[in-house]
Amino acid sequence: MKNNKTVKVKNVVFGGAELPLIAGPCVIESRDHALKMAEAISLIARRQGFPYIFKSSFDKANRTSLSSFRGPGIDAGLAILQDIKNNLEIPVLTDVHLPEQAELVAEIADVIQVPAFLCRQTDILQAVAGTGKPVNSKKGQFLSPWKMNNVVEKLVESGATDILITERGSTFGYENLVVDLRSIPIMQETGWPVIFDATHSAQVPGIYGGLTGGMRAYIPTMLKAAVAAGCNGLFMEVHDQVEKARSDSATQWPLDKLEETLAQAGRIHRAVTVNE
Repeated sequence: MKNNKTVKVKNVVFGGAELPLIAGPCVIESRDHALKMAEAISLIARRQGFPYIFKSSFDKANRTSLSSFRGPGIDAGLAILQDIKNNLEIPVLTDVHLPEQAELVAEIADVIQVPAFLCRQTDILQAVAGTGKPVNSKKGQFLSPWKMNNVVEKLVESGATDILITERGSTFGYENLVVDLRSIPIMQETGWPVIFDATHSAQVPGIYGGLTGGMRAYIPTMLKAAVAAGCNGLFMEVHDQVEKARSDSATQWPLDKLEETLAQAGRIHRAVTVNE
């Protein structure tokens, strides 16, 4: 059963006829880089007919190693996101890792994201729901799609009125993720739009000891399959120099391949929705 609710973020509508894109570098590396990426992705998305929301994190609190780059921090990161909104007129999404971050992030972000590994944390869910902003909760790698009903219930009971759910793969044994495409229609039974995270789903967590690896080559295959399965939006981490990316370098999608990938996804989306 498909979702029957829509979520509107500025001019971007999830759950309608279009297939929105949430994309950007994994972590904010600098103001200039974030603005460059936001502008470049926005132009590609517009050409391919994908409504667009910029995504990047001000802090990566779940890095494998203490020596890994975490980001500019909340104050500097939110200032950069505000510059993107002001200069490019693009909605922005970022994540929180602590309940006390929610109100401050809500002043800037158009969508607040709950990371997959925190999706069961009641205090965080209550905090983001209480801001009144749309919430995107990723499905924990450790949860079945049916268990996201509980996450949605917590958000609704805490005041959330606009909810997105994101599939990002499930743990399979040690250091591997698999995507069960049944999770898309299963989570749509909550009534809310379901997004597919094509890049995190390609991760191989912790395979290199202090670094997370991944299988970037399979991202287009999973993305196309998810679109065919009826997802309501796409999530991708995108970088112009993936080998130099300061977080998730093994699974960010190259900027110079984004247009072709979106063109393929667009053709599939039009094919599967032609009679809807």
